[in-house]
Amino acid sequence: MKDNTLAQHRAFFIFYIPLIAMLIATSSSCTVTKQSTYFRTLQQKDTTLKDIVANNFESKIVVGDKLAISVTSLSTLEDALFNSGAGAGANNPSSIIIPGYTVQADGTVLLHRLGNVQVVGYTRKELSKQLQKLLLPYLKEPIVQVNYLNHKITVIGEIGKSQIINLPEEQISILDALVLSGDVTLNGKRDNITIIRDNGNEKQVKHVNLEDNSIFSSAWYYVKPNDIILVASDEEKFVKNEKRSKLQNTLSLVASGVSLLIIVLSQVFK
Repeated sequence: MKDNTLAQHRAFFIFYIPLIAMLIATSSSCTVTKQSTYFRTLQQKDTTLKDIVANNFESKIVVGDKLAISVTSLSTLEDALFNSGAGAGANNPSSIIIPGYTVQADGTVLLHRLGNVQVVGYTRKELSKQLQKLLLPYLKEPIVQVNYLNHKITVIGEIGKSQIINLPEEQISILDALVLSGDVTLNGKRDNITIIRDNGNEKQVKHVNLEDNSIFSSAWYYVKPNDIILVASDEEKFVKNEKRSKLQNTLSLVASGVSLLIIVLSQVFK
């Protein structure tokens, strides 16, 4: 009779306690945190979005802008002379001057053959056309390309890689900026992303929701030069994840301890 009782106790420890420990550990990981996702309002819904914001913003050149101006034509030697002007200081190893044309306080840049040329107030496309006209007496069929060297945006916060993104052209969509920065992390809030924008002597602050497809019709869908994109942290989700992780670790240790205890008791009840 005593042997039967010991056998029953042994069976209990060996089979039921591990099962209980496993159920406890499993149940602790069943709580699912709601994940943030892009365009939640578009999921499983075929539709056509209207009144989409157009990518037609063209910034005007201002004092202090640094421009990359390149010229190609059928006059190869003249091209080389013109384009070498953008590299002033580049041959000096100790120089930290970035090649390019800086717009002076009087709104001009100094160009080969043309002297001081007024550029403030032009868009890149307008300046390209103007320079092509001015260069016709010197170059055969000139083609001029103008890009910005100092336009940038800053992406920080709960993002894969906080960084500064150069904007040689006009603008970039907020989605492109986030993808280039490694996308929003698991603890980031896609429904509350902050854009900080210079507006003269003021700074505009805008909160956008990338879970809602209305962003496509927002004037803030395309970020502009010198914008700051801040991805906020979902503190509540972070705390929940931390608590769940700690609980799982604790229960894992408990389960390991119980398993060890079972091994010891199984030897005792032999």
